[in-house]
Amino acid sequence: MSNVTTPLSDLEIANKATMQPIDEIAKVAGIPAAALELYGKYKAKIDVTQLKNKTAAAKVVLVTAINPTPAGEGKSTVTVGLADALHQLQRKVIVALREPSLGPVMGIKGGATGGGYAQVVPMDEINLHFTGDLHAITTANNALAALIDNHIHRGNELNIDPRRILWKRVLDMNDRSLRHVIVGLGGPAQGVPREDGFDITVASEIMAIFCLATDYADLKKRIGEIVIGYTYDKEPIFVRDLKVEGALTLLLKDAFKPNLVQTLEGTPAIIHGGPFANIAHGCNSVQATQTARKLADIIVTEAGFGADLGAEKFMDIKAVQAGFKPNAVVIVATTRALKMHGGVDKKELKAANAEAVAAGIQNLAKHVDTVRAFGVEPIIALNRFITDTQEELDVVLNWCAEQGVKIALTNVWEQGGAGGLELAQAVLDVLATDNNFKPIYDLEDSVEQKVRAIVQKVYGGADVAFADTAKKQLADIERFGWDNLPICMAKTQYSLSDQPKLLGRPEGFTITVREVIPKLGAKFLVCLTGDIMTMPGLPKEPAALRMDIDEDGNAVGLF
Repeated sequence: MSNVTTPLSDLEIANKATMQPIDEIAKVAGIPAAALELYGKYKAKIDVTQLKNKTAAAKVVLVTAINPTPAGEGKSTVTVGLADALHQLQRKVIVALREPSLGPVMGIKGGATGGGYAQVVPMDEINLHFTGDLHAITTANNALAALIDNHIHRGNELNIDPRRILWKRVLDMNDRSLRHVIVGLGGPAQGVPREDGFDITVASEIMAIFCLATDYADLKKRIGEIVIGYTYDKEPIFVRDLKVEGALTLLLKDAFKPNLVQTLEGTPAIIHGGPFANIAHGCNSVQATQTARKLADIIVTEAGFGADLGAEKFMDIKAVQAGFKPNAVVIVATTRALKMHGGVDKKELKAANAEAVAAGIQNLAKHVDTVRAFGVEPIIALNRFITDTQEELDVVLNWCAEQGVKIALTNVWEQGGAGGLELAQAVLDVLATDNNFKPIYDLEDSVEQKVRAIVQKVYGGADVAFADTAKKQLADIERFGWDNLPICMAKTQYSLSDQPKLLGRPEGFTITVREVIPKLGAKFLVCLTGDIMTMPGLPKEPAALRMDIDEDGNAVGLF
């Protein structure tokens, strides 16, 4: 009989955990009872209006990554493990994450609660409906869609051109069949027929606004500034023209309060908002970040996918709009991802291949250069997997030593906070010094200049080209005076370029922007590149096939 034991799944580990009542976690975080709104025993909302006497002063540690493999590289796991390690070192720390979307939960990538012994809990509830925030965002978005169509049906006082409506309906699920639809069929009583479509909820401008607004007044103002479409005279129409920004804000009243949970080791965790980084700005809410900065001395947070996406948007959009800077940046790397960037097929990533690691390390090198371009010296977190060989790890360790890059091995999946102590100490060393953080472009630059700065300084590309549709949209953006906004690039996460299969550190490529969409409520311009979709599809074998529920109502097969 074999003595080899099968490792516990993330869900099994989470289910074995003994959670503390959430009011005890609130005490650890310094949250007064008056600010706590309980959602059962282990979840709560934070009423930030009860924290107005506190100053947001905590230092911010941003966790990002190299370009990932399709399965992800454990960035959220390292984020949680680092916070637990700092907690073990007696630092007052809070981890701040995004809320999972049901699309990837039911699809292929999985949830967003970390993994192994570096998780936030209750992981099953967080990965499913949590406190209903994404449902509220979906409802607010679709309420606006219904109000637009009702306005047209009832006489169209605003002269809305149904052919030029920008606003789409949303669903928090990967559903390719909804990308393009026709609404209003069935005769005059059913509305005015027109082409429409669905985005995934996390790509909605409501989600972006939700995550960038500073308070209720700002939330309402930003919603009012959403451009829903154009008139027959090609003039923009805003939500405020419909006079429904108050109603939409009301639908978000409770959701707008950040959520408090805990890690397996009892570190306070705030989870709030969930935009994707490949089609939106990829950061949790400003409300969550600033709340954590009022309560802790150190906040550990993450931005989606690689430094070319989430980290760039964190530093060029979120940090600038919210008025703080990252005090340290951690780049998560794995030998398996480096092997893929070195030419190894994803089916062969478990096989030892130090040569491929060496070939793929240029992808890591580019992300190091990117973080340095913002005036911040990065720390590499080499996230260990059980299939890693010492020879493979040494390739990365030796390269970092030669390049003068700080690096720490992490094993938080298996060991929790104890596996992140080396990384935590490296982070503390960096936090003891200052940096020269600065965005990589000026808002006064033209749209072309800002996009070109991202392409050249962040992606390492040669230039940018605008398709005819994008040029026409750009002309309107300039005519209306919207060109002084930051840029939110929608691009594949797998490559530094806009071509998913162009791995490693490609050079000489041109990024093609096919559309430029104004998001005035979010206060940025979305540039769609390559084949990126704002409504993803499910894979051939979705994760949902492995999920179930037992006779006692417990989740089964959830990672």
